[in-house]
Amino acid sequence: METSSTPEAIRLEELWSGDFGDGYVERNAGAGDARGPFWASLLDRYPARRILEVGCNVGANLQHLVGEDRDIWGVDVNRTAIAQLHDRLPEVGGGWGTARDLPFRDRRFDLVFTVAVLIHQPEDALALAMAELVRCSRHWVLAIEYVADATTVVDYRGQTDAFFKRDYGRIFTSLFPDAHIVQQGELSKADGFDDGLGYWVVDVSSI
Repeated sequence: METSSTPEAIRLEELWSGDFGDGYVERNAGAGDARGPFWASLLDRYPARRILEVGCNVGANLQHLVGEDRDIWGVDVNRTAIAQLHDRLPEVGGGWGTARDLPFRDRRFDLVFTVAVLIHQPEDALALAMAELVRCSRHWVLAIEYVADATTVVDYRGQTDAFFKRDYGRIFTSLFPDAHIVQQGELSKADGFDDGLGYWVVDVSSI
């Protein structure tokens, strides 16, 4: 799907694809090891064979999804992350890609998800990114993101206008009235995630 570019989206994609993003990859090389129970529970409730993570980094989440005859894919704007992903999880497909222009056909996956990726989408690109998640899913979209009742800009490692807490569930249903939130909740370090994260499982099969 061809989507339009915005200066802010391009700025942030360049930020995450360069040295700043490489630093994130290095800091988070061991992240996600304790997330297995969350993913097992989620897939028990929402079975999915074809799964895509947008903003997959080095596979902190995807490592818990491979196997059981699943078709697992990941995309990221940082090529260092993708190289490490293929070294760690050679059975995972995918490569470079942006959230606002995913290189997949419509309804290719049963589940499309993000973990702390929509928080880095500027206001003028957020709807594009969300539309791409919905376009590529035949059934569920999962967003695991930092939550706030209203859009809140957070300074992040010296960067301004690069981190946005929002009520992503409300935004999804506002953009896509035929979508339905089937589960939502909070996550924490006890689940293997950061404190302050919310999650929303959205059924997009009627769109």
